[in-house]
Amino acid sequence: MRSAFPYTLPVLAGYLFMGLAFGVMFEEQGYSVLWAIIVSVFVYAGSGQYLALNFFVPGYSFIQAIALTLMVNIRHVFYGLSLVERCNRFGWKRWYLIFGMTDETYSLACTVNVPEDVDEEKFLLSITLLNHVYWVLGTVIGSLAASAIPFNSEGIDFAMTALFLVLFIELWSNRYNRPAELLGVVVSLVCLLVFGADGFILPTMLLIVAILLVRRRKFEFPSKGAGKDA
Repeated sequence: MRSAFPYTLPVLAGYLFMGLAFGVMFEEQGYSVLWAIIVSVFVYAGSGQYLALNFFVPGYSFIQAIALTLMVNIRHVFYGLSLVERCNRFGWKRWYLIFGMTDETYSLACTVNVPEDVDEEKFLLSITLLNHVYWVLGTVIGSLAASAIPFNSEGIDFAMTALFLVLFIELWSNRYNRPAELLGVVVSLVCLLVFGADGFILPTMLLIVAILLVRRRKFEFPSKGAGKDA
């Protein structure tokens, strides 16, 4: 745990604020801090949790909730595939590693070199657990603050949009990502015009996935010898 903690400090900074925003928004839906903790402990889905705020309104389709959650978090399938061989030898503990595999945890698992005097299994479990604790802690702070301090939280739901904008800009810095990103922008605009603001998300995600599958080779990274930017 001591070896893993320094590597998770950037995640701590991000998760406290992202969790805080979720806690505030969840409390404003009328749910107590206990429910906020339960959701963050047992759902722990980041963008999926923000999306789930829309599921607690009357008349929301159960099928639509499942489909949207799957589409938003389907990238985790590919995270898991890349870690199968590494995590399968961890026995029953791999189930928590699977559950706790967020974007940031995956990034650390793939980029951080395990210290020579530290057990790899305990190191990865520590990173996963610490990041999970950060998110829950942020949720608790946000929920308690929203219930104790009256303030105007209008616009706080933009936190997740801002996060994805930052990720978009970061990926755009590598020119090999740009065709896929442009595809996402164009398809989103077309579906927005066709289906409207209330119904464009699901068809957008389905169409993007379909195009990427059919035209996969057009969006693959070049080999390492293809150029200095590869």
